Amino acid sequence: MAYHLCSSPSSLCHDHHYLHNSLSFSRKSRLRSFNSFSFKPNSLSLHSRTFLQITHVSLEDPIPQETQKADASNPPNSQDPDRKTKSYIWVNPRSPRASKLRQHSYDARYASLVKIAESLDSCEATEEDVSQVLRCLGDKILEQDAVIVLNNMTNPETALLAFGFFRKRLKPSREVILYNVTLKVFRKCRNLDRAEKLFDEMLERGVKPDNITFSTIISCARVSSLPNKAVEWFEKMPEFGCHPDDVTYSAMIDAYGRAGNVDMALKLYDRARTEKWRIDPVTFSTLIRIYGMSGNFDGCLNVYEEMKALGVKPNLVIYNTLLDAMGRAKRPWQAKNIYKEMTNNGLQPSWGTYAALLRAYGRARYAEDALIVYKEMKEKGLELSVVLYNTLLAMCADVGYTEEAAAIFEDMKSSGNCMPDSWTFSSLITIYSCSGKVSEAEAMLNAMLEAGFEPNIFVLTSLIQCYGKANRTDEVVRTFDRLLELDITPDDRFCGCMLNVMTQSPKEELGKLIDCIDKANPKLGNVVKLLLEEQNGEGTFRKEASELFDSISADVKKAYCNCLIDLCVNLNLLEKACELFDLGLTLEIYIDIQSKSPTQWSLHLKSLSLGAALTALHIWMNDLSKAVEVGEELPAVLGINTGHGKHKYSDKGLASVFESHLKELNAPFHEAPDKVGWFLTTKVAATSWLESRSAPELVAV
Repeated sequence: MAYHLCSSPSSLCHDHHYLHNSLSFSRKSRLRSFNSFSFKPNSLSLHSRTFLQITHVSLEDPIPQETQKADASNPPNSQDPDRKTKSYIWVNPRSPRASKLRQHSYDARYASLVKIAESLDSCEATEEDVSQVLRCLGDKILEQDAVIVLNNMTNPETALLAFGFFRKRLKPSREVILYNVTLKVFRKCRNLDRAEKLFDEMLERGVKPDNITFSTIISCARVSSLPNKAVEWFEKMPEFGCHPDDVTYSAMIDAYGRAGNVDMALKLYDRARTEKWRIDPVTFSTLIRIYGMSGNFDGCLNVYEEMKALGVKPNLVIYNTLLDAMGRAKRPWQAKNIYKEMTNNGLQPSWGTYAALLRAYGRARYAEDALIVYKEMKEKGLELSVVLYNTLLAMCADVGYTEEAAAIFEDMKSSGNCMPDSWTFSSLITIYSCSGKVSEAEAMLNAMLEAGFEPNIFVLTSLIQCYGKANRTDEVVRTFDRLLELDITPDDRFCGCMLNVMTQSPKEELGKLIDCIDKANPKLGNVVKLLLEEQNGEGTFRKEASELFDSISADVKKAYCNCLIDLCVNLNLLEKACELFDLGLTLEIYIDIQSKSPTQWSLHLKSLSLGAALTALHIWMNDLSKAVEVGEELPAVLGINTGHGKHKYSDKGLASVFESHLKELNAPFHEAPDKVGWFLTTKVAATSWLESRSAPELVAV
């Protein structure tokens, strides 16, 4: 029945339009008849609704006997002026005649045609069986019948046979309609290959495809997760004289985005906003993903807000896509807000929701939030993947959650569906190494080897750090040799770890470590050797250190400079420590160390190692002494900012060490009660102390 088909909601099912236009009364005719009545549109009664339903009787259907008798009193040659144009009659819906008319209307016939389609879906895919099912239609088959049967089928094998049956017995006014509804069957079962073959057959038979043909094949490719094919069919349309409508254009935003043609997708989206196309939630999800993959995370949020402004209700896929984007953006606070909005809208989190939250919280080191999500997943019986377990373990390694990591690892092993991989073992070895738990780190290394994984550079770097903390220099050297045996090239981070071990080792052990460093990075080895030499050419040490910093990656320069200064402080090489710190300032490795305002001068140390911080303090106090000597006016307040944090694997922070060091120097700086990590003094106290002090000596780190 035309009315029922047209009312079915589908963004791409344009073929319903055919049923509306070609197989029922014309719209103009209906409007003329309807307008002959004088009631308002908003006052439709039960009677008027019944009238509208009865108008769906097809012109091809036999006229019920009651109607024929009723019209006998008004024959065609009567003088009734309305006789020629009157298409409808009104029948009291409560009368027996109304129920009989309903039985003879196309409503009843439509229901029987749907049952025929169901029979065709379940019968054997042979011409004989299909023909037997369709014989009940009789010899006089209507084009309308064929369209409805095919439109309600889902079996591609029997649909093709039914299509052939109808094509032999019908001379449709537009054969393309039968092809289009058959293509819809292939779209339902996501069989693009069959759809393409049927399209080729259309061309061979001289049937010209129309917009509906292309939109159906495009949507078939789209639901089949073949976006490149959707693009290919979309770009074929002009050569057949077909022009996409707004709905097809909107669908292509999604297809181009999935196919990787981001520029075209965004270009169509800009046009969609200008021309106010209707965009479905799937396309909005693709747009959010496009912006997320390109790193435009504000663009993700803009699309989300635009979607809500247009009245499109976000579904679970959109929320999950947005949560994933906020995770990659390291914006866990926004992920929290989006998740809260999602649950407030009545949507229940899926596995994908929890996975996106775990990644978002894990990457941003929101440890407590990540563990809450993890526990909720376990309570709901949701299984974690290896990637999610590793995300949790890596987060635990970064924040020093040793006990939590051990529990998660045991849960992973007992899950039955996740086996630890090399990254799992690497995270656990890192945790135990940073905590100084040598035996646990070695046990985990053995478990890794038994599982068939060779240690990578990350594992060996962690082990060297572990042995360095325990002052087991020989084990450090053996681990370094193992790295070379595995043919692994030492990287900047590995060499930085070796350098850090040197800052923790006694002087008599340094020779063993220098040999390793020299093999790993000759430039670094040369700088360390020059550092240990009491005499070297003027400017040689600074020149070699400068060349070293130019040769290493930017993300390790501060760590190298910190370690080299720590080594100088340990060996009481104050002059070289100051030279390195000055070089760090010159090369902008250290920035924003000092700040000055009319009321306060401050020294900012929270990004420095202990040795570098002590060196910076020494230089700053010398600068203050010179200022006092030349009569420069000091501000009312002087401050030292050490920060209030502690190392994740240590109970000590820079503030606690500096508090005792300032007392040793008898410096008048005292920790501010209302500003944690700040040590302040007044102009009067600082001036008096600076005038009386001698140059301070640095203490060993």
